[in-house]
Amino acid sequence: MAAILEPIVPGLSLLGYDGPEPVEDGTSFLENSLIKARAAFAHTGKASIADDSGIAVEILGGSPGIFSARWSGSKDDVKNRQLLLSQLADVPEGNRQASFICTISLVSEEGEQSFTGVCPGRIAFAESGENGFGYDPIFIPEGFEITTGELEPMVKNSISHRSMALSQLASFLRPQ
Repeated sequence: MAAILEPIVPGLSLLGYDGPEPVEDGTSFLENSLIKARAAFAHTGKASIADDSGIAVEILGGSPGIFSARWSGSKDDVKNRQLLLSQLADVPEGNRQASFICTISLVSEEGEQSFTGVCPGRIAFAESGENGFGYDPIFIPEGFEITTGELEPMVKNSISHRSMALSQLASFLRPQ
């Protein structure tokens, strides 16, 4: 967040959250980002930003969705990718559409605001690339022929779901 937000909103400083981890029991990216931002605000009394993000595959009805980080039953990125690739093994290229989705919520004394970014693309047939994390090595963003795991970090940050949501947040914060 800091790498994307701080150049857009000069003078903004982000601090890590060191409080108790809230239970993410929402049914959407929005609900889970609000749960986390509300918990941080309640713990610190300071304006708090939290996100929830994941990958949604059309042919799987939007799954893994909010379960992306633990799709394989663990928080192991390799296992999560391998499971998703195996689930799509027989799916042809034209039916592998997916999107990275990120919702960022801001909770402060003034109220709550949320912003969502979507990066459309498709799932590759095999892993490629060492950059990024999570599903980056198997996600090919729209307009590209390489995975986000192969993109340079600055390029990825300029097109990512997280940068889209953060840009909306930055626009909201700028006048303030």
